[in-house]
Amino acid sequence: MFKKDFLWGGATAANQLEGAYQADGKGLSVADTMPGGKQRFQVIGSPEFDWEIDEEKYVYPNHRGIDHYDRFREDIALFAEMGFKCYRFSIAWSRIFPKGDEQQPNEAGLKFYDDLIDECLKYNIEPVITISHYEMPLHLAKEYGGWKNRQLITFYERFAKTVLTRYGKKVKYWMTFNEINSAFHFPALSQGMVISNGGGEMQNVFQAWHNQFVASSLAVKIAHDIDPDLQIGCMIIYATTYSIDSNPINQAANLVQNQEFNFFCTDVQVRGEYPTYTKRLYNKFGVDQNELEITEEDLEILKAYPVDYIGFSYYMSMVVDETSEETEGVSGNLLGGVKNPFLKASEWGWQIDPEGLRIAMNELYGRYQVPLFIVENGLGAIDEVQPDGTIEDNYRIDYLREHIEAMKKAVDDGVDLMGYTPWGCIDLVSASTGEMSKRYGFIYVDLDDEGNGTLDRSKKASFDWYKKVIETNGEELN
Repeated sequence: MFKKDFLWGGATAANQLEGAYQADGKGLSVADTMPGGKQRFQVIGSPEFDWEIDEEKYVYPNHRGIDHYDRFREDIALFAEMGFKCYRFSIAWSRIFPKGDEQQPNEAGLKFYDDLIDECLKYNIEPVITISHYEMPLHLAKEYGGWKNRQLITFYERFAKTVLTRYGKKVKYWMTFNEINSAFHFPALSQGMVISNGGGEMQNVFQAWHNQFVASSLAVKIAHDIDPDLQIGCMIIYATTYSIDSNPINQAANLVQNQEFNFFCTDVQVRGEYPTYTKRLYNKFGVDQNELEITEEDLEILKAYPVDYIGFSYYMSMVVDETSEETEGVSGNLLGGVKNPFLKASEWGWQIDPEGLRIAMNELYGRYQVPLFIVENGLGAIDEVQPDGTIEDNYRIDYLREHIEAMKKAVDDGVDLMGYTPWGCIDLVSASTGEMSKRYGFIYVDLDDEGNGTLDRSKKASFDWYKKVIETNGEELN
């Protein structure tokens, strides 16, 4: 059974729904340069990509998003109708500091989030804010080389202090970086590094992580100095991993995969120190420890200011196989793996594994004993609008029901779970493909992949279902 003050809600990201990408003094972000289409990551990952916008060659759905910047009151009202207890959103860094390295913030950007937060509070919806969610100012990527540059610690600290001071009296729940461990596979999003500015070198990735770890700890310090009751967490992708069989080689490979992807960043951010296997990681990825800029003061900061809770996304599990030459691969949330014959997959090939969520929760809580917050989980699917305007997304209901049932089991196992915010509670631009057709929301937005549509909002069948789930604190799932 979930606790009485369980935080039911939904999650979004500024760069995927706000639009208004140059309104009211906002600067360009790295997300603004990322084109739409199934080849999005392939384009960003090519050696030629250098953060330039080419509107003759590509479309950029993020520029318009779903016009949440102008329609947020309508959207928050719909969230309130569902009964949201909280709403996870992010602050666009380049709305507050357009280039990222300014001394003074952009007041118009701050005012927008004042209004958004107040609109949430009007309905007794707790804001849950991600300080940086895949949208660092473009200037910091182009002129400073992204997070491998130590100067970004200072810029982020100024940004975090600005928003925490401005909103800390109204907002209790915060996260420092979205899916910080995603840089293992794609540092463009979280670290502002592509091949042309060093993203292809793991030496830079690990230096960028260190700089982010220090910046995150400084944000924790700022938050707790403002109000010791503020809760500030880290945020990772968690992908439960399995060995393909009982072969000890595969079991050992699975152990390493877990340490690397699922635990490395949280070991530092929760425990406040680098884990014992760090040297092995450096050796594996060709990182020269002597070339990393890590000071004793840094290590003291990490130890003194660990995060209060772990936020994580869970969409899928993956299988590790080191012994078979012929295996069928599958795609996933920034990472892939070997096909699991026991699981079904979404239309985009992501393997659906509710029981894996229970395992993930037990693994995380057993390792760290800090509260968990599932801040992303959901099913990307093509939704069909019927002639009468209804959208029967029972496949989404089934997906969410099974994952909530797994959450219940984990809570019964003794896991301390704070809340649950399914991803894309309203349809928005996909991060992985820049598409609108890959929909997650309880609320349908009339907009297609080419940017055509009225932007009108309408309720899917899952809207009323989730409303009942919240009303009954997760007891009514049918």
